Amino acid sequence: MATQDVEMKDSAAAVSNSSAPSPPPVLTHLKNVSALIEKGVVTKEVRLMIRAIRHIMTLRRKIKAPHVLAFLKHLLPPGSEVASRLLPYFPKEDEKDMEVDSPSSTSQTVPSKHTILPELEIFAYLLVLIFLIDQKQYNEAKSCSSAAISRLKQLNRRTLDVLAARLYFYYSYSYELTDSLVEIRGTLLALHRTATLRHDELGQETLLNLLLRNYLHYNLYDQAEKLRSKAPRFEAHSNQQFCRYLYYLGRIRTIQLEYTDAKESLLQAARKAPASARGFRIQCNKWAAIVRLLLGEIPERTTFMQNGMKKALSPYFELTNAVRIGDLDLFRSVADKYSKTFSADRTHNLIVRLRHNVIRTGLRNISISYSRISLVDVAAKLRLNSATPVADAQSIVAKAIRDGAIDATIDHANGWMLSKETGDVYSTNEPQLAFNSRIAFCLNMHNEAVRALRFPPNAHKKERESAEKRRERQQQEQELAKHIAEEDDDEF
Repeated sequence: MATQDVEMKDSAAAVSNSSAPSPPPVLTHLKNVSALIEKGVVTKEVRLMIRAIRHIMTLRRKIKAPHVLAFLKHLLPPGSEVASRLLPYFPKEDEKDMEVDSPSSTSQTVPSKHTILPELEIFAYLLVLIFLIDQKQYNEAKSCSSAAISRLKQLNRRTLDVLAARLYFYYSYSYELTDSLVEIRGTLLALHRTATLRHDELGQETLLNLLLRNYLHYNLYDQAEKLRSKAPRFEAHSNQQFCRYLYYLGRIRTIQLEYTDAKESLLQAARKAPASARGFRIQCNKWAAIVRLLLGEIPERTTFMQNGMKKALSPYFELTNAVRIGDLDLFRSVADKYSKTFSADRTHNLIVRLRHNVIRTGLRNISISYSRISLVDVAAKLRLNSATPVADAQSIVAKAIRDGAIDATIDHANGWMLSKETGDVYSTNEPQLAFNSRIAFCLNMHNEAVRALRFPPNAHKKERESAEKRRERQQQEQELAKHIAEEDDDEF
């Protein structure tokens, strides 16, 4: 009886496995994406184009060379210019081990073999370019992206804006991977000018960020700021591009010593970035930590302990600890220990600026701990390794008093630093300023959320009444008003 039950269970499991639908092959997904793009062109719906790009990003890890080759042969007319450009990137051996579609999958809407939509042509370029980058064929990707941009310059269709913006990004990325970004700077400027004239705001956002990245890659901060200040500004269309813009703006402001604006931009970029963009958020947190230290603030410990960021942010955590303690020797050892990391992150010059903040933090701790202390002891506690440490300590204390970092006086006759009693912070305006900044941040976030709301197109037209209904409503209102007026006359 037991063996019979086992056989029945096995047969039931086999039936259930055979009836379970198998996932559609990759080629079918690519055909669905092309059909979605064609539908977006016909209906002129931008969201369909965005959805098609999102599908490609999810399929990216599954796409193999035979899939792309079969899709290109299915999509492109034989003997066309785009086919002659793209098919040579795939050898003949890639046609083997190809997935075979079911008859139902091949019956979808496909473009004609004699003509092809420009949107599908650019999509073919984009698909091949992404595949070549994933396969680390950077030189081939570079040539493919250049051909795609040349073809894109010949077209002027608003339905191409979403695909063009993504193509601009991979065009710059392919040149960045081959360390030749300077070669395309003139092309990017020309494309940005064309996008501005055509009112392609998504293209303007993307190209402006690519140009800022191009300038910052070669440390051309003045040129980046001139371009940023003169470029037309408008409401952001892409959250990803807006985050990148805030990050580049924060870096520019940091180099220009405008730390308050830089801190706001970097923290906002880190907050707005999606959770999946871990590398971008790590970079934002690195620069934000340095900027906050330069402002005299100490970042919270939780900033360096976020999931997946602890290892990458550990050098900056040790640096923050050295600044918080005010230990100059510890600061030097951390800077020397992670000098390669700081140079790779391009924050080494900013860390050199932090030496003064370390000394000021140590001096603030000394002024809180001692009501009176000699300048010789101040120089010893700050570990000033110079020929005249007492004179250096005196100048450092005098500058800190002038800047308002400490509340103290210097007794030059006896060589002392006299600290004044610390007052109650709640008797000052600092709590009010802190609450005001938090309220302003919440109001700004609310306003941005309201602006980001999306409504169905032409929804307001459904509520409009026809002319007959309007006449009937007006007639009823007149009769009601007349009836009320007659009742009022009867009362008198």
